[in-house]
Amino acid sequence: MSQGMDRRAAIASGLIGLTAAAAFSKSAWADTVVAGDGVLPSDPKDVITLWPGMPPGGEGLRLPPIRVSNHEPPYVTPSDRAVDQVGIPVMNVLRPDRPDGSALIIAPGGGYSREMLDFEGMDVARRFNGAGVTCFVLRYRLPGEGWANRSDVPLQDAQRAMRLVRANAAKYGLDPVRIGFMGFSAGGHLAASIATRYDAKVYAPLDAVDREDARPSFSVPMYPVITLGEGAHVGSRDKLLGPDASQDKIAAYSCERHILADMPPSFIALAADDNVVPALPNGVAYYLALQESKVASELHVFEAGGHGFGIARTAGKPTAAWPEMLLHWGASHGFFKGA
Repeated sequence: MSQGMDRRAAIASGLIGLTAAAAFSKSAWADTVVAGDGVLPSDPKDVITLWPGMPPGGEGLRLPPIRVSNHEPPYVTPSDRAVDQVGIPVMNVLRPDRPDGSALIIAPGGGYSREMLDFEGMDVARRFNGAGVTCFVLRYRLPGEGWANRSDVPLQDAQRAMRLVRANAAKYGLDPVRIGFMGFSAGGHLAASIATRYDAKVYAPLDAVDREDARPSFSVPMYPVITLGEGAHVGSRDKLLGPDASQDKIAAYSCERHILADMPPSFIALAADDNVVPALPNGVAYYLALQESKVASELHVFEAGGHGFGIARTAGKPTAAWPEMLLHWGASHGFFKGA
């Protein structure tokens, strides 16, 4: 069996753990890069591998095993993993005790250079599990790691993820018309990308799964990177497009320029004091473009919260309200039942 197949089997069974007990502590985590896939005992055992073989554009590519390191201080969760070198994209499935038939695919952020697996993934999923939402935490491939057609690599994984969840709706007790896509920061750009480009032909169909609709039922870009032009988060742009992207390519991947009349309803939340991904040229501009095209949408601009607040960094701040706001908004559209 090849190394790639060994890794896939290990991911699917959830058996790969951290290499040392010390890595479980916050203090040790700060200086630790974990070998293997960094799976914790508390992680869900249900893991969906996105592609049946080599992902699109991976021919001849030999990534080292997925790398798991710390996010960044201050540590606010028992684990705070960041991942990169994602050669085999997967979804971790977190099921609620009382499912209401709705689902969220969650794309963590990280500037398209890494993904905050716990902070903007597992932690968020567990919060929405409590409201009856089945969650799928997406570990998508990163565009700057050698894949062909780098700029479409995250969207390839997002489309495939949507199709896989719909294809398995009966297995997970889901209503196929109540499956949303949420993303944070660069993951918010991915959420906006699949909302605006759900039918873009970014990979050749592989199997029956690819006959499923990739359009999210609803879209949740959280403090999102939206524009790749003036006001862009330069790190995300350069990772996605390369450092010398043309103006035409920058325009093609700036989500506020590609609003569709039949886009899914969108809920957007961000903080006014975000100095990493400025609100006005990103989330606010996207909301205004949605409104101009009469796409159902709601925007919450919190006075304070900064960038990357997730759930764990909202204590004592206005941003603490966003999960309940999303649940009530989703219930008003019929997406959630337990709000």
